[in-house]
Amino acid sequence: MSGQTLAPKASHVIVTVSGPDRPGITARLTAILADMGGLLLDIEQVVVRGHLTLGMLIGIQQEDRGVLKELLFAAKELGMSLDFHPVADMEGTQPKRVPRYVVTAIGKSLGAVEIHALSTTLAEYHANIAKISRLSHGELRSIEVHVELAESQNPGPLKEALLRLGMTSSFDIALQREGIFRRSKRLVVLDMDSTLISIEFIDELARAHGVLDQVAAVTEAAMAGEMDYDESLRRRLALLAGLDVSVMKRIAAELPLTEGAERLIRALKRLGYRTAVISGGFSVAAEMLKAQLGIDYAYSNTPEIKNGKLTGRVLGAIVNARRKAELLDTIAQSEGILLDQVIAVGDGANDLLMLENAGLGIAFRAKLKLRAAADTSISAGGLDSILYLLGLNAQEVDEVLASP
Repeated sequence: MSGQTLAPKASHVIVTVSGPDRPGITARLTAILADMGGLLLDIEQVVVRGHLTLGMLIGIQQEDRGVLKELLFAAKELGMSLDFHPVADMEGTQPKRVPRYVVTAIGKSLGAVEIHALSTTLAEYHANIAKISRLSHGELRSIEVHVELAESQNPGPLKEALLRLGMTSSFDIALQREGIFRRSKRLVVLDMDSTLISIEFIDELARAHGVLDQVAAVTEAAMAGEMDYDESLRRRLALLAGLDVSVMKRIAAELPLTEGAERLIRALKRLGYRTAVISGGFSVAAEMLKAQLGIDYAYSNTPEIKNGKLTGRVLGAIVNARRKAELLDTIAQSEGILLDQVIAVGDGANDLLMLENAGLGIAFRAKLKLRAAADTSISAGGLDSILYLLGLNAQEVDEVLASP
C-alpha cells in the first residue's frame, strides 16, 4: 500500500486491485464503498489470461478513511493485491476530449519485438496509448491499440510512419480515426483479380489460349505507363480472340479464392452488410463468384461472344478506375448508404479512385503506390483480417459464423 497521507476533507484516491480472476471480486469491493459512503467516480477492468487488474477512482471524506482499510482487508481475503494513490489534482484525471485513433496490428504472430516496434513508433509521434485490447484468440496475432493525439496534431506523419513500419515488418498496421463511422460500415466492395481470387483471370485465359507471353508483355507496357488501362484491356482481349467459351467457363468454375475470402463474405452477410465485386476483369468470373459466395452486386467487363468463341472485343463501357469509383457511388446511393460507411478493397492502380471514394480504402497485398495512397493496407493476413478493422474480435467472429 502507498504510504502517502490522504489530504484533509474530501480525498480522491485511485485504487488498483490485481490477482486471479473469479466471480464476485468487483461485487465485494464495491459493496464496501456503497456501505461506507465512498464515491465511485471511475472504473476500468481488464483480464489477461485469468489475471484481473481493476482500477477505481474513488472519493472519500476524511471521516470515512476507514474505507481504505476495509478494502485492504477484503482484498487480502480474496487473495488479491491492492495499492492506492491519492490524487491531488482532479483536473488532471478528467477524461479529455482529444482526437482518438485506433491502431490495429495483424500478423501471423505478434511478440515483444513487434509490439516494441509499434509502441516505439507511436511514442516517437507523440501518440499516447490509452488502451490495448487483444483481438485474436489462441496465439497472439492481432491487437487493437487506442491512441490519443494532440488536438492540433496532423495524423498524416504518424500514418506514414506506420506504413513504413508495416513495409519493413512481418505484420500489418492500420490507423483509423475512432468514431461512429468506424463501427457503422454497411457496404464492402472488393476488386476481383488478386484480391477476391488469388490469380489474374485473364492470365489463365491467355495460358489456356497459348498467348500468355504476349498478354504479359501488354500488361508490363501498361504498368510502365506506355498505354492506359482501356487500351491495355483492348489489346489483351484481342489476343484472346477465338478462345472457346467452354474453356473460359471451365476456368471460371475453378477460381481459387484468396485466403480468408469465404470467411469474410460469410461473416459480412450474417452481420447484414451489403457486398459487391467491381472488377476490371471479365463478367463470367465475377458472376460465378457472385453466385458462389452470395455477393449482392457484381460489375465487370463483358467480352463479346459469337459462335461460342471470344471475338476479342468488349461490350459496353470498360470498367476502368473511373468507372469503378462511379459504380461504388451508384451502389451506395441505391442502398441509401453514406460513402463514409463504405469499405473498398483492391490491389492495383485501377482501384485507386474506388479506394479514395470509400470511407475506408484498403490496399490488399498491393504495390507500394497504392499502399501509400490507401487509408490502410493488409499484406500479412488474409481477407478476413478486414473483420478486425471493423472492431470485431476473434470470439465475436466465431459467434457470427456459428450462428444459424
